[in-house]
Amino acid sequence: MGVTIADVATRAGVSKTTVSRVLNGKGEINENTVLKVRQAISDLGYVPSAGAVGLARGTTQMIGMLVPDMAWAWAGIVQAVVETLETEGFGLRMLTWNRGEESLRRLGLQVAAKSFDGLLVIEPEGALGYITELHEAGLPMVLIDDRFHRPGFPYVATTNREGGEQAARHLLDIGRRRPLVVTGPEGFGCTEERLGGFVDVYAQAGIELDRRSIVCGDFLFDTSRAAVAKAIEDGVEFDAVFGHNDPSAAGVLAALNEAGLRVPRDVAVVGFDDVEIASYTYPALTTIRQPMREMGEAAARLLLDHVRRSPEAATSRIIPTSLVVRGSTLGPSAN
Repeated sequence: MGVTIADVATRAGVSKTTVSRVLNGKGEINENTVLKVRQAISDLGYVPSAGAVGLARGTTQMIGMLVPDMAWAWAGIVQAVVETLETEGFGLRMLTWNRGEESLRRLGLQVAAKSFDGLLVIEPEGALGYITELHEAGLPMVLIDDRFHRPGFPYVATTNREGGEQAARHLLDIGRRRPLVVTGPEGFGCTEERLGGFVDVYAQAGIELDRRSIVCGDFLFDTSRAAVAKAIEDGVEFDAVFGHNDPSAAGVLAALNEAGLRVPRDVAVVGFDDVEIASYTYPALTTIRQPMREMGEAAARLLLDHVRRSPEAATSRIIPTSLVVRGSTLGPSAN
């Protein structure tokens, strides 16, 4: 058995309540008593439970973060969250959604035990209803990349529609008038927004995309690769591809290479996100940069404002995308 608060109280000749008050800095306590308690702690080597101290103070100094799984591609968001919380004296407790209902049950237990002061969420598919219930029950919460659900609590998102528009304008600027779009999963707000912005810009240029020019890649390398291979097999003619995320665009590059098509001379390719893989493909991907680090920092600061009940706490934040041009649209073989 380790040293307990009762052992410290016995050694110092005071009550357990007095030891607790000293640990948490609560109430007016005689200076000699404080010194005796601190000396007993030192003599016994007592290490107070961070959770117990936090609960006594009314805060755990911990933030929870719910992500789909630990392989989730948005490492930049998580890193920015960690750095921001550490600067503010908070720790991070990671939770995943990789076991479905069992994961939600564990989340509920953590919330009931008051294991953290607030929750950041990269929304796992199908969990929004339960997450909303937790917020309505009083848990401070911020959703990151809300997929255009626009929940009834704070969120940090990016300009998905404008990102689709930026991709279309860039492709039109380099003379690509027959695009193929490899979309994300159906029903995702970000998929609808990226597609909508892209299609509208082409429509404004007098170019209507037919149904065969829009295929689903589900944000996955292999699915996108197969979708483009099928489009080529079916005789769909295109001189550009807009992949709704970078893994999809990387799958597009693989399919084009297998078909003997040169990038960017025959087909220009644009991705979305600007994650690490975008710099490692050949050619490197032109992409729409989703500001992940900025989103992570903004979400962490927004949540802390709500945890601290700051009167200046914002409701939500939208952070704009930007175009990053690389070799998949402009390179030595583009002409």
